[in-house]
Amino acid sequence: MKALIFAAALLASAIAAAAPVTVRDDDGNVVTLAKPAQRVIAMAPHVTELLFAAGAGDKIVGAVTYSDYPEAAKKIPRVGDNRLIDMERVAAMKPDLIVIWMHGGFERQIEGLRKLGIPLFHSEPTKLEGIAENVERLGQLMGTEAVANPAAAEIRQQFAAMAKQYSNRPPLRLFYQVWDKPLYTLSGKSIVSDSIRLCGGVNIFADQKVTAPIISMEAVLQANPEAIFGTSEKDYGSVDLWKPYGTLLAVKNNNLFRLQGDLLNRAGPRMVAGTKALCEKIEEARQHRN
Repeated sequence: MKALIFAAALLASAIAAAAPVTVRDDDGNVVTLAKPAQRVIAMAPHVTELLFAAGAGDKIVGAVTYSDYPEAAKKIPRVGDNRLIDMERVAAMKPDLIVIWMHGGFERQIEGLRKLGIPLFHSEPTKLEGIAENVERLGQLMGTEAVANPAAAEIRQQFAAMAKQYSNRPPLRLFYQVWDKPLYTLSGKSIVSDSIRLCGGVNIFADQKVTAPIISMEAVLQANPEAIFGTSEKDYGSVDLWKPYGTLLAVKNNNLFRLQGDLLNRAGPRMVAGTKALCEKIEEARQHRN
């Protein structure tokens, strides 16, 4: 009897592995595979992290520059960067799925990928919930739901716990500085603004029409945020440039903070840690109020 049950389980697993898979991507496009993908190319660092979280790290045959997490990602062959993709190399890798990210530089190359006839999944979470959703859908496409679904549930649980912790905290107006040369930030369209909202922060440039707008120092000084946050990735985004402006509320209250950029600027599972760090710093800024 046990042998029959085991054989039936193997058969069911084999049937599931061969069954067509259909999901919608972040653009709302239907993506259908004849069977779960075994060879995938990740066209953004956050995509690589999502695939590893979904249990499909060993199925990534190609990735782009800066796909450096987790450690195993550093060994994945490169197919280009955010400016230029080597189409011949992509074709030679014979992927059965390509996961893309539609940043400005990539749009020019999307037609080249489409001509290869390989299914494309667009990954671009704009809300924190989208991270867990991406893990689940990539798990479906890769046939790794046994890993992906519990991972997605854990991500949701951790964000929910933080939301509960900070839901009734006083709002705090802040400036999120991504780069300082030129000076640019992120608008309310960015997933980072969802982290800011969860923590009880108010993005002073949330109403900008562009996701990553360039802004002037004068605009920041006029808005007079209570705190300024800069990323530390690659030593850019330094908040030290604001120190000479003693009338700025963020300077007066000693609320110039540095954050690890790739924990927040990549829409992947590590945004749990990035959001936690952001919330803690926003709470520290609240404590500096007179």
